[in-house]
Amino acid sequence: MLRNLASSLFLTERDAEDDDNQPKVKGRVVTTLQKAKEVRSLVERCITIAKRSLPAEEAASQYETDADRNTEAWIAWRRSEQWQHWNAAIAPVVAARRRTLRLLGSKEAVSILFDEVAPRFADREGGYTRVLRLAKPRLGDAGTRAIIEFVGIRDRVAEHAPAPMFEDENSPSEAASSQESMENPPESEQAAVVDEAASTEQEDGDAKEGSEEEKK
Repeated sequence: MLRNLASSLFLTERDAEDDDNQPKVKGRVVTTLQKAKEVRSLVERCITIAKRSLPAEEAASQYETDADRNTEAWIAWRRSEQWQHWNAAIAPVVAARRRTLRLLGSKEAVSILFDEVAPRFADREGGYTRVLRLAKPRLGDAGTRAIIEFVGIRDRVAEHAPAPMFEDENSPSEAASSQESMENPPESEQAAVVDEAASTEQEDGDAKEGSEEEKK
């Protein structure tokens, strides 16, 4: 049961445009919560095995040939020393494919695993899948449903709202500059304040003299 469920998860990544039984969402399977938790370790184990064979596959690509099978060029390549290097480099990949085939039981799922899924997680250290619990239970037995899917496609991105900007209030720099201008006004304003104070004092002195003369 777990092998079939893990294979179904990998098979959702196939190109099924002309398939009658095409998956609704790629890289996602809806099942019960208990099955999703159990199959998660099997899926991630297969991805880890396939990911570790990627360096060997890249090294073997240097010695492979583009000739068709059973042609003269292909036969000459099989007899050359280049084929021996390719055979030694591709051995870990063949062993990894056989190992995952025993775990999954589907050649098509293994092919999708090594060709599409494993290269996607080449730079990721574990945590290739996630399990999301669904609120609506399954019809019939009211079992708790859940989604198991690959990460990296529909990940939630945390977005922070920008800080509010108030047009009426001054910014801290503007407030500091206005305070400094109030404490240290320019020289022209200082001169105007001095002239105004002198004229006020003169007016007060004239007013006092006029009142004294009226009293006399």
